[in-house]
Amino acid sequence: MKKIVVLTGAGMSVESGLSTFRDADGLWENYPVSRVATHEGWEDDPVYVNNFYNMLRKKLVEAKPNDGHRFVAKLEEQYQVTVITQNVDNLHEMAGSTHVIHLHGELMKVCSSRDVDNPRYQKTLGGDDLEVKPGEKAGDGSLLRPFIVFFGEGVPNISIAAEEASKADIFIIIGTSLNVYPAAGLVQYTSPDIPIYLIDPKPVMAAGSRNIRHIQKGASEGMKELCALLMKE
Repeated sequence: MKKIVVLTGAGMSVESGLSTFRDADGLWENYPVSRVATHEGWEDDPVYVNNFYNMLRKKLVEAKPNDGHRFVAKLEEQYQVTVITQNVDNLHEMAGSTHVIHLHGELMKVCSSRDVDNPRYQKTLGGDDLEVKPGEKAGDGSLLRPFIVFFGEGVPNISIAAEEASKADIFIIIGTSLNVYPAAGLVQYTSPDIPIYLIDPKPVMAAGSRNIRHIQKGASEGMKELCALLMKE
């Protein structure tokens, strides 16, 4: 069975009603990166940071996977599929994808602020339990914080993602450009002769001699076109 690796970015979830961070009307317009997505911001005002992610969680539970997510999940019927996502939502899992690697953390999880990557002190929120209260602590006695990779922090899963990319027979990029890392970096780990499909409605500068096909559509329409193409192969 051929292996497909799918790398997704913010554009994957736009059709599900989730704002991107960097676009003109994105979240960074109203919430400074330095206050909500850096370790320094956390140290300065953990309550403000937790309230920001509490708000995002409430938006996420109202969101539904779009057809793009569902088409990606459907690939598992004929391929071995690994999804590598830069998104912190859980929409790929909700759509049915069973092997998802989160590069930037998971919004529905919280963790120790002293030992972020220790699963012993991580927990998944849901149902009526979506908020971290001021002063709420993890099992190790430190303040609970969002299980999110802040700017300047290491990306623990990047080596795992690179290894998966190196095994791909087909590589698909959705909703993130080849000029933005880690997307551009992961492409370098793929075998030079495999097909690479890039789905993004915006023009993309795909430099180099790689076999890259740009489908200039949104996630749902782009994946619909790509699935039809793969069926013919």
